Formats: sequence, C-alpha cells, structure tokens
Amino acid sequence: MLEISKLISQGAGLAPVLLKRAASVELDWDVRQKSRFDALDSTGRRLGVFLPRGTLVRGGDVLVAADGSLIRVIAAPQAVLRITPCPQHGTPFDLVRAAYHLGNRHVQIELKPDHLKIEPDHVLADMLRAMHLIVNEASEGFEPEGGAYAAGGHSHGHSHDHSHGHDHAHDHSHGHSHSHDHEHDHRHSHGPAHGAGHVHGPGCGHDHSK
Repeated sequence: MLEISKLISQGAGLAPVLLKRAASVELDWDVRQKSRFDALDSTGRRLGVFLPRGTLVRGGDVLVAADGSLIRVIAAPQAVLRITPCPQHGTPFDLVRAAYHLGNRHVQIELKPDHLKIEPDHVLADMLRAMHLIVNEASEGFEPEGGAYAAGGHSHGHSHDHSHGHDHAHDHSHGHSHSHDHEHDHRHSHGPAHGAGHVHGPGCGHDHSK
C-alpha cells in the first residue's frame, strides 16, 4: 500500500508536465470529505490516505505519496439534484431563496452562478419544486461549500427532520389545489408560481426538463 499524508491544494506550484504524467484517482464526495481512506489509483496501486483530521479533498487537489509520486484527485460523478430557476417565469434570485432554505436545514450545497446542487432527497426536491424551481436528477461531481462541514467523517444518511411544524411543500398560499402526480416524472411536477396563476407541470406549455 502506498501511504499518503500530504495534499497540495489544486496542485498549486506544480509544473503542468508533472500533473500530466501523474496518476489519478476518482473519488466521490462521501470519500473526499474524510481524512483517512483507502482507494485505487489509475495505475492500480492501493492508496492509504492519512491526512490531517478535518481535511477536505477537492477535485483538482494533488496527493503526494511517501515515495514522492503524485496522484491527481478527480471528483467522481455521483447522483445529485441539479436545481435551476424556471426559465420562463423564474429569476436567478430564486436560487438565493432556495439556498437560504436549504441552509436552514443544514443541507450541503454546491453553489454555482446559475444552479445549485445537493445530494438526492425526495422531500427536499418536492419542497424546491413548490418554490417554483426546477429539480433534475444528474450524475456529476459534487463540491459543496465547506464551513460547518469542514470536519471529516461527517455522516450524510439524510435523516433530516422535515417536520418543522409546517408543510414545506405548501408553505405559500396558492388559492388552488395541487393535482400533479409526483410519483411519475419529477422533472415535470413543479409547484405553482407565486401570484401568477401559473402551474408547473403537464399542460402548462413549457418544457421544464432543461
């Protein structure tokens, strides 16, 4: 086993030619947020990683083995929910509001200028759709914000308590009932827009799967 106890953030200071020649290792977020783990690199070598506790390994970082060899870290594609505003009736501010509500629920979020990403959670997905957002399943690298989750070994079993005394999926007054079947195509089962009388879903005339 090749022991590793050093990490160079984003390969800072390393020559591009060295990075090009280096082996690589694909790791999902569940592994990369731990400071101690085993893995196989692209050459088949078994790696024993022992980093300082609290270290988060990001895609683009470079691990340095005891023998001086370099291993590039790649954020492995994994199941995520990709959250975007409605292109017809939404605004980028909808993402700010979504990030606020997700943050209140201590959810790990990857923040991008035009979308958010979280790990799969059907309760949160329904809440976001009710907030006039489009939620699609995807397989992509996941790089959530650090902060309160900087410590390694944090569990992500998604045992969130969603019973905060109100129904997240209906915390706005719409003046009409929701008749969409959320058990079918989630990409087309969005909640209604606020104050516009517009319903996201089959028959609304818009393509919400983009």
